[in-house]
Amino acid sequence: VQLQASGGGLVQAGGSLRLSCTASGIIFSHYRMGWYRQVPGNQRELVAYIESGESTNYADSVKGRFTISRDNAKNTVYLQMNSLKPEDTAVYYCRASLAILYYWGQGTQVTVSS
Repeated sequence: VQLQASGGGLVQAGGSLRLSCTASGIIFSHYRMGWYRQVPGNQRELVAYIESGESTNYADSVKGRFTISRDNAKNTVYLQMNSLKPEDTAVYYCRASLAILYYWGQGTQVTVSS
């Protein structure tokens, strides 16, 4: 199983980025796909997830600014991040989960300058 995340970078506050995570080795459409983020010294926290049925859930801190979506034909989950703030700076990880199974991607750095 591989989860390959991409799309991170440096952006000014108020800007946008779109993260992508492409999975291989799993039946992608069956999995809940999530984005998490981690700042050094802090615990990894949930940003958003999307169920196999495409219902979504967001952390309060990103509601109205971030949108998670998935393309099952491409085995890819996206995180559209708008109105970025310096406090969104973190390493972003994607995760695939199904019952007790879960897999993590390698992380992509997002840095928002003020």
